[in-house]
Amino acid sequence: MQNFDYMTPTRLVFGEGAISKLEETMKPLGKRVLLTYGGGSIKKIGLYDKVLELLDDFEIYELSDIQPNPKYDPSVLDGVKICKEKNIDVILAVGGGSVLDCSKAIAAGAKYDGDVWDLISYKAFAKDALPIVDILTLAATGSEYDCGGVISRTETNDKIGYMDSHLFPVCSFLDPIYTFTVSKKQTAAGCADAMNHTIEQYFVEDSTLLNDGFCEANLKSLMYNTKIALEHPDDYRARAELMLCCTYGCNGILSLGNSGSGWPCHGIEHALSAYYDITHGEGLAIITPRWMKHILNEKTLPRFIKYGINVFGIDSKLDDMEIAERAIAETYSFFESIGIPMHLKDVGIDESRIGEMAHHIAVNEGLENAYVPLGEEDISQILTASL
Repeated sequence: MQNFDYMTPTRLVFGEGAISKLEETMKPLGKRVLLTYGGGSIKKIGLYDKVLELLDDFEIYELSDIQPNPKYDPSVLDGVKICKEKNIDVILAVGGGSVLDCSKAIAAGAKYDGDVWDLISYKAFAKDALPIVDILTLAATGSEYDCGGVISRTETNDKIGYMDSHLFPVCSFLDPIYTFTVSKKQTAAGCADAMNHTIEQYFVEDSTLLNDGFCEANLKSLMYNTKIALEHPDDYRARAELMLCCTYGCNGILSLGNSGSGWPCHGIEHALSAYYDITHGEGLAIITPRWMKHILNEKTLPRFIKYGINVFGIDSKLDDMEIAERAIAETYSFFESIGIPMHLKDVGIDESRIGEMAHHIAVNEGLENAYVPLGEEDISQILTASL
């Protein structure tokens, strides 16, 4: 069991009507608020008006139209500019993980005098950041309960996971009702994202029975409740458990004491959505079973056996390799069953840039340190198998 140093300062307010506590939470943080959100779905469901009503005594400025795979330019840069010009006290992010990821970069940039990309690319480190509060409307990334986010810089095809301890939200409001109107596509992609977060922490060299149990239960709950939510979008219990599974998926709780994995599927997918701007969860679903098949060997076999038996209920009396191969097939089949396109060509990616992306990943993502080390040729083979 590995040593660790862990802290989660974020307050979670969970359940129907959670945002009734928004005003009392925001008051100690200041009066000048930057409200960040995406394409306008929060207006369609009435959440935008509710937030303005609750914060009637606050001075509100807005940054809207934050896109999936949030962009450094314009969104992060525009947000930083507003914060500095309007002397913003606190950021209120209302939306999904992309809105919150973008808001985290803005929070750090607002307190930094240099090029904000230097923070995101780890050439410099934040000494302070604006406080962040969020109201979540999409279960997926877990950004509401961690200190990281992913920012894309279109002109260089970079998509970087940016983490800094200053960026934990002060408080996250999680009301499952705000996810009732999430589309089937985004519900499925959110499930795939959270499943891969869990898988990245499960396939490691050194783990504990406790963490294996956490991961296995999280995966089973995600699969079970996603199926219900797709058939019955307003099933409160399914949406609630789905939301909490995603929240737990990416803040480190599932891997305390484990060795690291290098998060290879994320490393590969970051290039896919940086080059082609595809849906992150769909990219992960496509890559994951191909990565699994690529790394299956005598050394990794015990992990796959445990995964197959405990997550999918595969008969433990079968041949070891058959269990492992069935586990990979079950992973693929589940993603396919919830409507995710399972080939890169289905999401507009062909073989023309495979070599370029493989090189970019090998140079920038550090996957030589992954659970199973991946070089440029390995990455190219995984991408090719995913076509």
